[in-house]
Amino acid sequence: MKTARSMTELSLTKAGVRSVKVDIHGVVQGVGFRPFIYQLARQNNLSGWVRNTSSNVEVEVEGEEEAVQNFLSELRSKAPPMARIEGIHVLDHPPVGYTTFEIRASQAQEGRYQLISPDVATCQACLKEILDPVDRRYRYPFTNCTNCGPRFTIINDIPYDRPRTTMSCFQMCPQCQQEYDDPLDRRFHAQPNACAVCGPSLEVVDRQGNSLTGGDALAIASQLLREGHILAVKGLGGFLMACDATSHHAVRLLRERKRRAAKPLAVMFSTLMDVRKHCYVSPEEESLLLSPQSPIVLLRWRDGSDVSPEVAPGLKYLGVMLPYTPLHHLLLRETRLPLVMTSGNLSEEPIAKDNEEALRRLGRIADYFLVHNRGIFARYDDSVAMVEAGKPRLLRRARGYAPHPIHLPFKAKQILACGTELKNTFCLTRDEYAFLSQHIGDMENLETLEHFEATIELYKKLFRVQPQIVAHDLHPDYLATKYAREMAAAAPELRLCPVQHHHAHIASCLAENGVNEPAIGVALDGTGYGTDSHIWGGEFLLVDYKGFRRLGHLQYVPIPGAEAAIKRPYRMAISYLYTLLGEHFLDCDLPFLAEIDPLELELVRRQIQQAFNSPLTSSCGRLFDAVSGLIGVRGTIDYEAQAAIELEMIATNAYPCEEAAYPFDLTEENGMSIVQFGETFSAIISDVKRGVSKAEISLRFHNTVAEMVAHLCRCLAKKEGISKVALSGGVFQNRVLLRLTLAALDRVGLVPIIHSQVPPNDGGVSLGQAVIANLATD
Repeated sequence: MKTARSMTELSLTKAGVRSVKVDIHGVVQGVGFRPFIYQLARQNNLSGWVRNTSSNVEVEVEGEEEAVQNFLSELRSKAPPMARIEGIHVLDHPPVGYTTFEIRASQAQEGRYQLISPDVATCQACLKEILDPVDRRYRYPFTNCTNCGPRFTIINDIPYDRPRTTMSCFQMCPQCQQEYDDPLDRRFHAQPNACAVCGPSLEVVDRQGNSLTGGDALAIASQLLREGHILAVKGLGGFLMACDATSHHAVRLLRERKRRAAKPLAVMFSTLMDVRKHCYVSPEEESLLLSPQSPIVLLRWRDGSDVSPEVAPGLKYLGVMLPYTPLHHLLLRETRLPLVMTSGNLSEEPIAKDNEEALRRLGRIADYFLVHNRGIFARYDDSVAMVEAGKPRLLRRARGYAPHPIHLPFKAKQILACGTELKNTFCLTRDEYAFLSQHIGDMENLETLEHFEATIELYKKLFRVQPQIVAHDLHPDYLATKYAREMAAAAPELRLCPVQHHHAHIASCLAENGVNEPAIGVALDGTGYGTDSHIWGGEFLLVDYKGFRRLGHLQYVPIPGAEAAIKRPYRMAISYLYTLLGEHFLDCDLPFLAEIDPLELELVRRQIQQAFNSPLTSSCGRLFDAVSGLIGVRGTIDYEAQAAIELEMIATNAYPCEEAAYPFDLTEENGMSIVQFGETFSAIISDVKRGVSKAEISLRFHNTVAEMVAHLCRCLAKKEGISKVALSGGVFQNRVLLRLTLAALDRVGLVPIIHSQVPPNDGGVSLGQAVIANLATD
């Protein structure tokens, strides 16, 4: 807390009266902060006023010195639960002679901005009301207060007042207006405040948009779900597809219609007690499930759970969430079933948010639609997290987290970083804040590009950012890269800043951890365009925000057929065998080779031999694919990283009992350390032929990668005089590998830096692009 009190100002206090002006910055609007200030002032017998502005909350109070001091000390300690105070500035001034304390009208300020609260889960007070038969909000699915409910998804500008939200069309009834106007009520200036008399309402419609009659919407929807139908349910940031999670038929039908053959689906349970019947829950996972952010949490699946195996085929973890809106609470309780709740879209498209849009885009998936008439301004997917090394680790950052910023260890210019092709996010920076967007999705179609562009414009408006610099990935064919170049072409004053993919990965890890010094960076992922025009993905870098130096990498191997090899991991197995053994790879007599069409086998051999459509890669993701294909875990995939994920799943069957690792080699080429896997694959082939279980082979391979990382990092750290190692890239979503790597680094005395607030996958790359661009253009 900053306090400015000159001798002149102090001399103006009289008769023991002190008068101060207080500016409070942070997430302090839409979270009940003004009524909190009002009550705190009254409790301390202070007079004055409080108001929202476009950048902060302003307060003037005057009264006895001790009372003012007590007021200032309790600003932080007793702040509302959803408030996040970034800074408090206190300035003494002459007493004005206020006789009361009042809440003044909001004041708009040109060019100023404020932090905006993400949407947050239903609070216990509101939940109690909707479940109480004598309460006037009993079973009202849009109940909220200043401690919960929609925020970011309904706001179109600041200051955060009802006319600037999608609730502007709903005029409050006298009772709601009384709550809204009463500073002592927890709904004071709760912008989405409403009830069944005056607020949004539910409706169930069929695929043609015809309303179903004969009962209330919740009862109808619950009955349809119990009968095995698929419903599109309008939520906070868009539609979710819902069905009975215990019904094999319903889940299979949803997969078929959604064109999502095997990718895991999330399940919503009514209560934590219900979750425990199906999954193991640690104290840290329980806290995450019950948090106001209420993300999907990956939990270890219990044997004997009646949730259909079709929900997450071949996996040992289930994506679980608790209800985070009154509508979800009521629907789960009335249905009395765990429900699949997955994004309302076709595979790889953005989530549908408007009623007409949902009928058009989801009509071939859903049997019925549970809709409402409260508008959604910003699309908002569910966040996904896991708990590892004792902390939550975000894998998809969206609802509950965005648009709250990442704090930077320096002040940044106004920059737009456009992110990558897969798991796209963008990032805008201003001052010490990096506004990392919610998950946008895979930039592979026009709909996602339009979502990307619209959300950029929203963030620019909300946070008053006019980018001076536009950062992008090196890959020339990414839609995000093309967008950046077109933006710069239309505005010559903008500076373009291309950023190497893995440099951005490591920079994002350093930035979110507040590290402002060089570190060894280990970037392990599937694909990233390298400075030598090869596909990188197994990189050891010396990194700071100004630049990077490549110190080592996994050996290059061809990707035969490029995209075809990513979808068919057995091709990567062939590539490694051919690279390591040459033409003799066919003599290995391995089971997976016998399952490949001889014509395709010959085609792949020729592609590698002639270097036709076979770019070279150092990717660790492709290495995992190769081992998965080689030992017969997964030869073809239905979703990104499926082969590697299933390889991890079987490793858990042997973890932590198997401690052996396979050998590997390090060679030096022009000062670069190259990890060679000839001995590794020879040992794996030997184990396959000896009949060693896939679980044991998988865990030995995981041990090998962890030991390789630690060994090479120790060598590089000694050479460079650096002890910190930043780990980033989608491969580090692998729980087994992350645990083993952290343990291995600890054994060699190195200090790991890992992600928590920002995804290690490509969802965090835009943050790295932004912090690099901030210095690269000096």
